[in-house]
Amino acid sequence: MLTLRCPYCGAMCDETELSPGGEAHLKRRGPGSSDGDFEEYLFMRENPMGVHFERWRHAMGCGKWFHAARCASTNEVFGTYAAQTTEPPKEIREAVSHGRPGWIWRNFR
Repeated sequence: MLTLRCPYCGAMCDETELSPGGEAHLKRRGPGSSDGDFEEYLFMRENPMGVHFERWRHAMGCGKWFHAARCASTNEVFGTYAAQTTEPPKEIREAVSHGRPGWIWRNFR
């Protein structure tokens, strides 16, 4: 079972206390964007078998959204961090790099 620490209240939560929110760090498309850009924002998502950055909500606790870095194939969690950040903190990127040699952070969008 997936277990994540909420970075706001500090609680260790199993997946039954959380609500998934999809891929993290998406570039939002606003008014004036092209139909193609808006379609990409709505439907085009990364689906890696390796490290993935996701949004989660502590639904049965403090109710806040946060981000998590985990390996989609092994469920290994590298850390969680506040949803207001535009990219993973340095310590999370280093934890991923240490656990997955050769991995490089790419801001996909």
